[in-house]
Amino acid sequence: MHEHPFPPHRPWRRGLPFLLLLLAALLVMGLAVHLLWNALMPSILGVRPLHYGQALGLLILTRLLVGGWSRGPLPLLHRRHRPFQRWDRMGPEERERFRQGLRHRGHGAPPHEHP
Repeated sequence: MHEHPFPPHRPWRRGLPFLLLLLAALLVMGLAVHLLWNALMPSILGVRPLHYGQALGLLILTRLLVGGWSRGPLPLLHRRHRPFQRWDRMGPEERERFRQGLRHRGHGAPPHEHP
């Protein structure tokens, strides 16, 4: 009989590798902030170097203030393709109605087709 890799009486084992990977990624990103800050900011702005704990706190603070953790490192790049996804989902009749609406409003050029 084939044994299940994560027995049902130990559900915490399923999330443990993910949590360890997440913690490792956070520590590496904190190290990157620490090294970049200390290499650049004292000479550019004349500020004091950061300790590793301060760099980790700065990383967490900026992620909380600027954006969530789920959108990846560059969320603005993903927003660029949203209008094209909508265009791709339109059928031929819907595209023609959209073009007519643009012409009616004084916009002569329809949206460009993209591969």
